[in-house]
Amino acid sequence: MICLFCEIPADRIIASNRLAYAIRDGFPVTQLHSLIVPKRHVLDYFDLSQEELLACDDLLKKIKSEIEAQDPTVDGFNIGINAGESAGQTVFHCHIHLIPRRLGDVENPKGGVRHLIPGKGYY
Repeated sequence: MICLFCEIPADRIIASNRLAYAIRDGFPVTQLHSLIVPKRHVLDYFDLSQEELLACDDLLKKIKSEIEAQDPTVDGFNIGINAGESAGQTVFHCHIHLIPRRLGDVENPKGGVRHLIPGKGYY
């Protein structure tokens, strides 16, 4: 079976280091939504080595800074990882979502990622 992230075209890569790369999400939930992907094929976040975790973290910070420089309306971020089918993972190669947020992009952002389960986001 072909893995989408193992076969990513080079022209989609916006940044990389020795162990990971970054691309824009093909189905973005906000403008500049990006993915950080380890180069080694691993199922999910929990399979990453310490070195891979650090490489992904470095790219998260780099892409965050680039997004902020490119779009001054960005004033927050959601970082998300789906690990397992029941958590919504559909591509079974670890990837980290970096989702830029802007004031007013939703009516009430309180609870952030807690809204994955309807009715549980507000507290």
